Amino acid sequence: MYNTQKIAERIKLQAKLRGVTMQTMLSEIGLGINTVSQLAKGQVISSIKLAQIADYLDCSVDYLLCRTDNSRILNK
Repeated sequence: MYNTQKIAERIKLQAKLRGVTMQTMLSEIGLGINTVSQLAKGQVISSIKLAQIADYLDCSVDYLLCRTDNSRILNK
């Protein structure tokens, strides 16, 4: 099982490193403003939403899911 709180933390970290707010990111992607806070509270989001966030942040879904500590996308 994936730790949704850690996923939310990684999303917030990557957004901060890119100088973008949660509100801006989620608005530009077209996701609800509460998407990341839902993760932090233990709720799950769809794989499509997670992929949209990863694409926006230019990091891998595996990184967001804590399956790797390397945020870079390989074979891009």
